[in-house]
Amino acid sequence: MKKENGEIYPKLKEIIVNYLPEDVSVTNIQLDSNFTQELNINSANLVDIVLDVEDAFDIMLENEDMDGMQTVQDAMAIVERKIKEKEA
Repeated sequence: MKKENGEIYPKLKEIIVNYLPEDVSVTNIQLDSNFTQELNINSANLVDIVLDVEDAFDIMLENEDMDGMQTVQDAMAIVERKIKEKEA
C-alpha cells in the first residue's frame, strides 16, 4: 500500500476537520498549523485524531509519535515514516 505525500494530506485534513471546534474554519488547516494552539483542538480530540489516523493509514503510533505531533506537517511526516517502516 503506497501512500505518497499527496495522498496523506487530504486524508489527514479530512480527519482533522471532524474535530475542529465551530469557531475554527477548515481554511485554517495548513501544513504549519499547530493542533492545539492554532486549530484549538483539545487533548482528548487529539487522541481521537491519532486513533483515526491509525485506522485510516493502517499504522500504529507510539507515545513518542503522539508527543511529536504538534503540527499538521509533523503528523504527515510521522504517517509517512510509519508507512515506510511497515513496507520495509
